[in-house]
Amino acid sequence: MSEIDAILEMIRGQAVREEVRVTQHAQQEMVEEAITMDDLLHVVSNAHLLENYPDHRRGACCLLHGTDGSKRDIHLVCTTAQPRLIIITAYLPLPPKWITPGLRRPTP
Repeated sequence: MSEIDAILEMIRGQAVREEVRVTQHAQQEMVEEAITMDDLLHVVSNAHLLENYPDHRRGACCLLHGTDGSKRDIHLVCTTAQPRLIIITAYLPLPPKWITPGLRRPTP
């Protein structure tokens, strides 16, 4: 099993067991983007890992991309090395920052 597959399996297991905490920042973003907790859990169930940050200064985390029940593309930034899944932020990957949900626009 690859490292990425292991990370996704761990994250999905935490979500299934409801071992999830949403940060205040993520809650604010969820309200602004009309993303529910059910949407987050659906995203985790079908997500793929876009970017892995194992050495992030605040702790290992990753960027996930998946879709909710109505097929909206959603990005989640979440922890990858905690006993509980911590959702750091959640948002819709829209232009101008994102060309497509999987392709970030280059910074000038």
